Amino acid sequence: MIKLDRTLTYRLHLLHKLTDIESQGAYVAGAGLSMCDGRCLTAVGTFAPLSVNDLAQKANLNKGQASRAAQSLVDQGLVLKAASPTDGRGVVLTLTAEGDAAWRRAMAVVDRRNHEIFGVLSAAEREQLSILFDRLIAQAQASDEGRDSQAATASHDE
Repeated sequence: MIKLDRTLTYRLHLLHKLTDIESQGAYVAGAGLSMCDGRCLTAVGTFAPLSVNDLAQKANLNKGQASRAAQSLVDQGLVLKAASPTDGRGVVLTLTAEGDAAWRRAMAVVDRRNHEIFGVLSAAEREQLSILFDRLIAQAQASDEGRDSQAATASHDE
């Protein structure tokens, strides 16, 4: 039987927790933002325009967390919230000029943290790890889509 501490999910969760501790302080020191606000700002700056649902997906948050973070960024003058041209009830999020400067500072934090975490690996190892992560993510997404499709079919049949 496999040992729990040798499973991928256990090890990913451990790495996530260990890196989050340092990242929380790095976002505050480097960008003047909480980690949640920093993650959301980097997502908006990278993928804008975004809806709140898109932000939740891109920042790996639930919709409530994304909505609160988006409002926090709006209140700080970093993000503009405008009516969606395609969804009468929706909004789109984009960076303000001040938000663009904050985004650049936050991305510098992300870049620095990425180098700190992955610097122990050679360039070839980082490339291989990136390829492996892409495969694992694609597999997990395919599994989720399959479950969503099965759930939709089951609820439709009821």
